[in-house]
Amino acid sequence: MPARIEDYALIGDMQTAALVSRDGAIDSLCLPRFDSDAVFAHLLGTEEHGYWRIGPAHPSHRPAPSAARRRYLPGTLILESEWDTPTGRVRVTDFMPPRDSTPQTVRIIEGITGTVMMRSALRMRFGYGRIVPWVTTTNDDRLHAVAGPDSLWLDTAATTYGQDEATYADFTVRAGERVSFVLSWQPSHQAPPPVPDASDALETTEKFWSQWSSNCTYDGPYRDALLRSLITLKALTYSPTGGIVAAPTTSLPEEIGGVRNWDYRYTWLRDAAITLSSLLRTGYREEARAWCAWLVRAVAGDPENLQIMYGIAGERSLGEVELDWLPGYEDSRPVRVGNGAAHQLQLDVYGEVAMTLHAARQAGLGPGETAAHLQVKLVEYLETVWDQPDEGIWEIRGPRRHFVHSKVMAWAAVDRTITLVESGDATIAPGILERWRDLRDTIHAQVCSNGYDPVRNTFTQSYGSTELDASLLLLPQTGFLPPTDPRVIGTIRAVQHELSTPDGFLLRYPTAGSAPGVDGLEGDEGAFLACSFWLVDALALSGRTNEARTLLDKLLALRNDLGLLAEEWDPTEQRQVGNFPQAFSHVAMCDSILELAAHEQAERAL
Repeated sequence: MPARIEDYALIGDMQTAALVSRDGAIDSLCLPRFDSDAVFAHLLGTEEHGYWRIGPAHPSHRPAPSAARRRYLPGTLILESEWDTPTGRVRVTDFMPPRDSTPQTVRIIEGITGTVMMRSALRMRFGYGRIVPWVTTTNDDRLHAVAGPDSLWLDTAATTYGQDEATYADFTVRAGERVSFVLSWQPSHQAPPPVPDASDALETTEKFWSQWSSNCTYDGPYRDALLRSLITLKALTYSPTGGIVAAPTTSLPEEIGGVRNWDYRYTWLRDAAITLSSLLRTGYREEARAWCAWLVRAVAGDPENLQIMYGIAGERSLGEVELDWLPGYEDSRPVRVGNGAAHQLQLDVYGEVAMTLHAARQAGLGPGETAAHLQVKLVEYLETVWDQPDEGIWEIRGPRRHFVHSKVMAWAAVDRTITLVESGDATIAPGILERWRDLRDTIHAQVCSNGYDPVRNTFTQSYGSTELDASLLLLPQTGFLPPTDPRVIGTIRAVQHELSTPDGFLLRYPTAGSAPGVDGLEGDEGAFLACSFWLVDALALSGRTNEARTLLDKLLALRNDLGLLAEEWDPTEQRQVGNFPQAFSHVAMCDSILELAAHEQAERAL
């Protein structure tokens, strides 16, 4: 059975990523890209679907997961795990070197004290655990596994043997000794990759991450938490293109045993746009520039058909299928690959893109003439669809609605594009600017009329609805209304009162349990962590700084021992749920840390 979601660590090379459990098992790894088929799919199935565990050989010497000590080397994505056994202490260092071509997973076992018998158990499976490769040993003692277009190469000085369609190595490490394993992926038709040097790879990887971390310009409260989140966001960036995946996993459930299981290994414009804002505010301009370039390439030539998400290289076709041979994480079915929400109408995306390009220009990034032309084209199309119902920020699979957040973000898209034209960075035909100013006023008036409940003094989830939605907390951040407006203050209080869990975190919106709710799905879900961080921001903006800090501290306490967060928190089971680690959660954490620090600094200056 796979570990609890929060018991995993992330390693990666900015093209793909692996999850490593406390007991030394890699239970999830897709090769060669984030969105490729899994080589290890134990996370969504059983050990028969592929894993790689390195740990003490004798079962009685394997400590409970809670007894394992682990950490990232400071400022890096290099994982160190230590175990104490009756005969000595051992350390395993796991990492994936940044690469030009061949993806590698490196595992270095080091004796610290005494003598420890160790075992490597490697069950290689292609196609999400469905394909058993043909495994042979070459004349130079390299293990080679091949099936169809994929091949894996295992390099180690330890003696390996095959048993029950798996590869094992039993070996002993003494104090001061090291044994290395390197697993490399290569297209099966190509020549073998070079024999790797694990020590050189460790040195190169540590240097890369240390240099990258040193560029962080933030030096305020919670810096360690913020830097760990930034490293995580960097790890979720596909370096060849600049696209940012929402998470490196698919189908980790939002409700254990439920059906809310989605593939997050793609680039959501919303998530990536918000990520860019945090990167710009902390000194990472190159990553922001790369994402702007990715955006222009992904959307170019077809802005009227803007998708809410794309593949990491800008692919548009993300067809959703179910892998019925996998039982799912803790029997949470179905396991999905691809995402059918890619072609939904979500009006908020236009606003997020426009606000992001606006922020990039304000930061002196200069997205360029092409980006300015793209923004104008997007608003020209938005004029024709803004008054339609849509699926909204949460990608509902029920009937479309006039979501208030969607309309507010449509307003933001028009507003920022008016600013773009007024600045002289874009030109449009005569008369259009005045038309857009009228459109901006029309959207604003409609939202305040149809999306506001004067009796309860709160904006609502959609026109004519009495339900609330945590996305309403973002309303003042768009500039739609100032944070001091009584309607904004009333909305914050209403959302906090009606959507809070007993421990003070926020649901996205009400769910209906056994009956399909507004999202068209049965079942419930946990507290949405990004929304809970939005509450921190809203409290700070409205002057409730002490409450904001208290909530931020509670949210930071939900992170696992390595500082990582999934998408949601199950308040009943007291555990993380959803895909892991989640970019949306980490970028929201960064924003809350930055916002609260700015507000507290301003208060001290008064």
